[in-house]
Amino acid sequence: MEDSDGEDLKEAPELPQEIIVYILSFLNASDRKEASLVCHSWYAASQDLSFQINVTFSFPASASSLELVRGLVRKPRCNLRISQLDGFSISRSLLLEVGLCLGSKVESLALPGSSITEASLLALLPRLTSLRRLDLRGLDTLFMSGAFLSREEHRQQVRSALSGLKELDLSDLRYLSDLTFSRLTGCTPHLRRLSLAGCHIAFEFDPYHGCPVGAVKDSSALLSLRNLKRMLTGQRSTLVVLDLSRTSITPESLRTVAQVQGLVLEELYLQGCKELTDYSVEILVKHQPSLLKLDISGCTELTSRSVEAVARGLKSLTHLSLSRDWRITEKGLADLLSVPSLTSLDLSECPHISGTEMVKGLKGSKTSRANLEMLNLKSCTYVRDLAVFSLTQLLGDSLHELDLTSCVNVTDLSVCAISTYLQKLVVLRLGWCKEITDWGLLGMVQKTQSEPDDETEDRGPRFTRTFGNMGFFKPPRIPFEERPKMVTQNDLQQFKQRAGASLLALKRLQELDLSACAKLTDSSITQVVRHPELQRLSLCMLPEITDDSLASVGRHCRSLTSLALSQCPGITDRGVAQAVPHLQRLQHLHLSCCNITDRSVFLLMQNCKRLKTVDVSRCKNISITAVDLLQSRLPFLENVHHKLIGGADLPLTD
Repeated sequence: MEDSDGEDLKEAPELPQEIIVYILSFLNASDRKEASLVCHSWYAASQDLSFQINVTFSFPASASSLELVRGLVRKPRCNLRISQLDGFSISRSLLLEVGLCLGSKVESLALPGSSITEASLLALLPRLTSLRRLDLRGLDTLFMSGAFLSREEHRQQVRSALSGLKELDLSDLRYLSDLTFSRLTGCTPHLRRLSLAGCHIAFEFDPYHGCPVGAVKDSSALLSLRNLKRMLTGQRSTLVVLDLSRTSITPESLRTVAQVQGLVLEELYLQGCKELTDYSVEILVKHQPSLLKLDISGCTELTSRSVEAVARGLKSLTHLSLSRDWRITEKGLADLLSVPSLTSLDLSECPHISGTEMVKGLKGSKTSRANLEMLNLKSCTYVRDLAVFSLTQLLGDSLHELDLTSCVNVTDLSVCAISTYLQKLVVLRLGWCKEITDWGLLGMVQKTQSEPDDETEDRGPRFTRTFGNMGFFKPPRIPFEERPKMVTQNDLQQFKQRAGASLLALKRLQELDLSACAKLTDSSITQVVRHPELQRLSLCMLPEITDDSLASVGRHCRSLTSLALSQCPGITDRGVAQAVPHLQRLQHLHLSCCNITDRSVFLLMQNCKRLKTVDVSRCKNISITAVDLLQSRLPFLENVHHKLIGGADLPLTD
């Protein structure tokens, strides 16, 4: 090889694939996908088995999906999610192709939103010899007749193929009967996870015989507690995860399940089981003390007595959800936060929670109290700056996700504390915290008229990166005005010259929600929303931001896959034109009620080829023609919301 001067040039040797795989291992999935487009060797390295764990291929039942299925033959294993299956020839051909081409490679199969026939599924299942997870949720047409797997030869074929199945999801089935349940679970003797969420289960009395369910034979109409107990007993040596959410399970029924001899559950989901009481939880923790994850959210009869029972009885608990259990108060939270293994706590929509007892429970040594990685305090309106300030200091070494959505008493002080202490934060949600201003995001104290200008005068306690002369749990009072003083150019210059605790300090942030923080303006968004790894950003309902904010986000947050700007009237075509060339990974974009035109739609067609969801509702200057063109040009587009665009759908007036 020669250059233009005739000198010999040596071709750079290609890196071994193992080295490229090692380099790619430091990237997240979206970055790895971009790197795979560099050249063939990088693409080959991106397909390494170490990167293919839990990768699911989702596609609808269509003629074009046949080619996709054939292309997956090269994969050593795959997970499939096939939607919109029905009884027509295309669906039958697709399932046949899956069985012939991928039979021994499919490890997970889900069929959402489908009306699959029994014959089609029975033709496929015997070929899936490596299946580990089967999702049949909501497939009522399959179970309506009650004849599924009624023939012995079919059961033998399915049993030989599904003997290694570990996870079975039968959620939201209205017609799951005792007979069908027995036949299906008889073909899957080694389950580790079973989901019956939302199923119609007869827990107490048989409606036809007027006697306890346990006293009647297998029902042709409903799954009974008797049959469920029989299945749990038969598979007690392997079953560790059970989901009975949104069922009518009663305290006595839960006691029956918990007391199954030899059953040792690690995860139990009881979300929305409204008949459960504190007594139920006390019995549960007594008989299932090995639980690691417990979801009792939406169980509205539960009180703090349940919290105390969990704290006493589940010493290995890692995840607990108490969301929407509105009777729960602060009582028992100190003991709960003293469980060292606890890493995830959801207290969202528990209106009596203020955080005071949580702080008390976290004051011990790190080895004797919880080191939370996720904390959800959404809509806990009694939470104030004092609690947030204390929690951020105590959880600074561990917390990765914090949700303070609709904590209306949270102010700039909390934002500064979060920016200072929670350096490992990956997810931060502050939507509807209406007292947050630019000053909080910038990590600066707002000057007010009451503050002296002379540097020598005593200014009182000031908020700094180290919080200055404050007591450990005594944040300073900041005299915010009702409408915050606007940030000036001089203020921004001072911000750039100091190393304060602004939102920029959260370098690992991947999700940020500032929706409806209506006092925010371009002054803070353009300066601190600069996170290269940010993937999801919501700036909805910020009336003061303009195209400058959108342009800045486009330049500095190029990894975004989801961006929400709904009801931001200051966003126009100019901002879209400046931002979208940098946002080529974008999959979900919400621009409803923005001041944009067809020009923005054409810019999306040119620059954002991966869009799956677009919302341009109530954008009166966008035409239905442009929307139709967008749908025809973008191959991955699934949902376009375009209500009330261009005057369409407007109500008729006289």
